[in-house]
Parts: sequence; structure tokens; C-alpha cells
Amino acid sequence: MRFSHTALEFSTRGNAEIVEITDDLRRALESSGMSSGLVNVFVPGATGAITTLEHEPGVCRDFQELFDRLAPAEGDYHHNRRQVDSNGHSHVRAALLGPSLTLPFREGRLMTGTWQQVVFVDFDEVPRQRQLLVTIIGE
Repeated sequence: MRFSHTALEFSTRGNAEIVEITDDLRRALESSGMSSGLVNVFVPGATGAITTLEHEPGVCRDFQELFDRLAPAEGDYHHNRRQVDSNGHSHVRAALLGPSLTLPFREGRLMTGTWQQVVFVDFDEVPRQRQLLVTIIGE
């Protein structure tokens, strides 16, 4: 069994911006030289999350509007009451979605469905420089 570690770095605008990273993961997998195993993506940070969806404008907007209903930015959050910052909704949204995702690969290819892409969602309310940690385990 072999391991490969890499990081993806990029800037985001915040406010539930959805960044498609499937091709970045494919490049990391190709660089690893492994043919089968698992790819794990981890978000270090409390206001970003990772998932899969069909990355097209309608689905992306539906997804963003879902979080507007579940954890509205103008809601009353204990985090905001501490007057450190005003992104309580960002933390709640990221926790609902989660900080990591594991995908299988075989014959050097991610085993995603036809319309399934891997996306990072930046729930913070300000632009940020983001880093995602990618670990590939396989042979």
C-alpha cells in the first residue's frame, strides 16, 4: 500500500461559492501513479465544506438557496453575539455538510457518476485563500 499527499490552493469569494475540483483531483491521482484505492479530500477550516453534486448553474443555485433556508445569514447566532465576527451561519452550514470526502478509484480513474463532480463550498462571508488536503491511498 502506498500513500500520496498533496494540497490544492485557490482563492474564493465566499458567500456559498461553489468551486468544482474534480479535475484537480484527477491530476493529483494521475501524479500519484496509483491504479486503485481511495482519494480523501479534507478541508482544514471551520467555514468550508466538501461534497459531490452535478456542477451546473441550476443545481448550484438550488444548493445555495437550501443553505439560505437552513441557516440564514441574518439569523440570530450565539457565535455572532460574542462580537468576534458575524459568520455564525458560515460555521453552521459547513458543519452540516462536512469537512471531508472519500472517493474510490480503479484503473487510475475516479469512480464518480456521469453527472457527479466534487465541489468545495466556501460558506464564509469574506474572500479567503483556501487549501484542501488530498491524501491518496492505494497501489
